[in-house]
Amino acid sequence: MRRPLMAILLVFLLCLFNIASAAERNLVDSLPGYEGALPFRLETGYVNVDEKNGAELFYYFIESEDDPRRDPLLLWLTGGDHCTVFSGLAFEIGPVKFIREPYNGSVPRLKYNPYSWTKAANIIFVDSPVGAGFSFSQDTKGYAVGDVSSSLQLKIFLYKWFEGHPDFLANPFYVGGDSYGGKIVPYLVQKITEDIEAQVRPALNLKGYLVGNPVTGESIDTDSRVPYAHGFGIISDQLYEATLEHCKGESYSNPTNMICDQLLKRVHELLGECSKPHILYKKCFYVSPGQNDESPRRIILKKEIGGLKRPPPRPPMDCQNYVNYLSYFWANSMATRDALGIKKGSKDEWVRCHDGDLPYSKDIKSSIKYHRNVTLKGYRALVYSGDHDSVIPFLGTQAWVRSLNFPIVDEWRAWHVYGQSAGFSIVYSNNLTFATVKGGGHTAPEYQPERCLAMFKRWISNKPL
Repeated sequence: MRRPLMAILLVFLLCLFNIASAAERNLVDSLPGYEGALPFRLETGYVNVDEKNGAELFYYFIESEDDPRRDPLLLWLTGGDHCTVFSGLAFEIGPVKFIREPYNGSVPRLKYNPYSWTKAANIIFVDSPVGAGFSFSQDTKGYAVGDVSSSLQLKIFLYKWFEGHPDFLANPFYVGGDSYGGKIVPYLVQKITEDIEAQVRPALNLKGYLVGNPVTGESIDTDSRVPYAHGFGIISDQLYEATLEHCKGESYSNPTNMICDQLLKRVHELLGECSKPHILYKKCFYVSPGQNDESPRRIILKKEIGGLKRPPPRPPMDCQNYVNYLSYFWANSMATRDALGIKKGSKDEWVRCHDGDLPYSKDIKSSIKYHRNVTLKGYRALVYSGDHDSVIPFLGTQAWVRSLNFPIVDEWRAWHVYGQSAGFSIVYSNNLTFATVKGGGHTAPEYQPERCLAMFKRWISNKPL
């Protein structure tokens, strides 16, 4: 009699272990710096995506503020060098944002973002690749990832996440991301479609994907800066025409022609006079805590950083990215870590982005073929660009979208918010839409949140922009 009982107990414990290992989660009803209870449902947690090295991806899951059981579910990725997805949550499409005020040593304050995409969707924000944000690896070998391996880890993440959240399996599922995250998205989506075709369980209810200001890995991403700079009056006719003449057939990133090289240096010098993420915004200069400089501003800055090792340089408060600076102190607060359920000893110091200190292989040379493959299978796609972004200009994105050679279904036209043009769009066959966001930068929602929410709500609801 004892053996059957022991067997039942063992099975029960294994089930508990599998549920716990699928996704460790933590319900958050308040956040440091946010006054009162949160007006949305927030869950944070970890998913182990590399058992051998103990690599775990950290996530923020925010339920839709409308109808969580029916609204689409969106997995969101961000760009940069191991940049945290908290950038997407707090600066772009999530329901909180920082109050822009001088940092005084306390936890920076947050407020509600009325233009959050959680108005229309459930969103899983994932710190990927391993090492980004609060994601970590117990063995340092776990940090050695790249485009392909981190994408496959995201696939593992999804299956384990759905194991712990089976109620969301029926929701229409989308994958989204911007900047470098836009390079990963189509590859990840292709891998998911291959699993669907192979009848891997659980079957994800994949409907499509969206990418904003996306990197592809192709030279067009950056080569388009030359005609973009010319079109906006940043470089002269003479410099533009000379560049076209002498750089024909050359790599703009590594020219072998000396004349071309000199011309491109001049192009980049002139572009450098502007704020690259948004050419109309103020170009900001930073204050870093110098070792021997005891000016009043630097003394204040030294007090601000306390014992933290890698504080970011401080921009003027009227700069768009001053909130990036505030995020460093918010995320490194022990109150924040306790609220988010951060594992003790997993991350000594949170940084918004890394700077080449973690290994990473850019082994997807071009994502364009994955865009073609997935859209040819009938999955929906939205590619959008802020039209004032000179990092990944819309001209280059528009060109590679057009290179897919899909027939036009709806000609180039304006789309509107409150009766005014909010951007322009064109719709191709195979459910592919390209749109610009007027006044948007890198990234578009950071600079035009209201317009981007309108665009997203219409597209995710299968309505024309």
